[in-house]
Amino acid sequence: MKLKVCGLTKTDQIHELISMKVDFLGFIFYKKSPRYVLNHLSLSEISGIKHSGKVGVFVNESVENIVAIAEDTALNYIQLHGDEEENFIDELRNKLNKEIKIIKVFRVGTEFGNLKFKIQNLKSDVDYLLFDTDSKAFGGTGKTFNWQILNELEIPKPYFLSGGISPLNFNDIQNIRQQPFALDINSKFETEAGNKDLEKIKNFYEKL
Repeated sequence: MKLKVCGLTKTDQIHELISMKVDFLGFIFYKKSPRYVLNHLSLSEISGIKHSGKVGVFVNESVENIVAIAEDTALNYIQLHGDEEENFIDELRNKLNKEIKIIKVFRVGTEFGNLKFKIQNLKSDVDYLLFDTDSKAFGGTGKTFNWQILNELEIPKPYFLSGGISPLNFNDIQNIRQQPFALDINSKFETEAGNKDLEKIKNFYEKL
C-alpha cells in the first residue's frame, strides 16, 4: 500500500518526505483551502521539486487553468476533487500531457445509491479513483466515512482512500475487501493546517 501526503506547503518538509520515500506529494490548488499551496510556494518552486508523484488537487477549476498549472509545476497527477462531470474529464484528458495521470474523487456522504450508480457508469478516461468524506470544504476535515461501504461496491480502478486516516483507525482498513492502492493522509498528521508532523508520518509509514 502506497502513501500520499496531501496539503503540503513547506519546502523543508517536502524534502524530508522525499528522503523518506513517500510515494505521492499532494499540492492543493484550491483558493478556499487553508492549505492553498500558492500562498506558500511559487509555481517555479513546485516545478523544481524532483519527485515522480507530484499531485495537484483541483476543485471545480477550468480545464485551461489545470493544464497551465500542470505544465508550470511539472505535475505527474491531477486530482479532481470537485463536481467535475464526464465531459469535463474527457476534455481535460485531451488537452493534458498524456503522461499525466488523472485521479477522480468520489466524496462519500449519505447517498450511497447515487455513489454506486456513478461508479458503475464511469466512462471517462481516469487512471485512479479516490474516496473521501463528503464535506462543503471539499476534504481536509479529518472525518472518516463508513469504510464498510466500499465492500458493497465493484471498484473498477485502483483507488486512494482518504478522509480522517490516522494511526488509531489504521487497522480498520484491513476489513476492506478490495484494498486501497494508496492511503491519502492530511489533517490527522498536522500540528496546524499545512504544517506536517513528520515524526508521526514516519511512524505511520513504517506501519505500512
